[in-house]
Amino acid sequence: MKQRRVVAIVDDDLRLLESLEDLLESAGYLARSFSSAGSLLTSGLSGLDALITDIGMPGMDGFELRDFVRKVRPDLPVFLITGRHELAEQHGVQDIGGCFRKPFDAQVLLATLAKALRDPEKEGFDET
Repeated sequence: MKQRRVVAIVDDDLRLLESLEDLLESAGYLARSFSSAGSLLTSGLSGLDALITDIGMPGMDGFELRDFVRKVRPDLPVFLITGRHELAEQHGVQDIGGCFRKPFDAQVLLATLAKALRDPEKEGFDET
């Protein structure tokens, strides 16, 4: 049996964590949820295949977390999500493929994740 890819989700919105976790699990990923960047970093980055993080969080925000992860694990794909569009615009990430605005298209997120992980059988994932 093929080992499932592990995707960490960092967001201070527990409803979004649960929804994303369900979405990722339904697509065959193993999801690990964290309510803050600090809790993810305490747990460690080893064993992760990708990271999805909210931009606007108290403490270390998604941009800071992304920059830290890029230094420690430059191979780890990091995707930003936000409901605060002005933050994305201030940092010039609105046109980058790795940034998703809430509410985002779940199928597009899964396809982008699969492409980043070079998972061709999931790139066209459709749960219907």
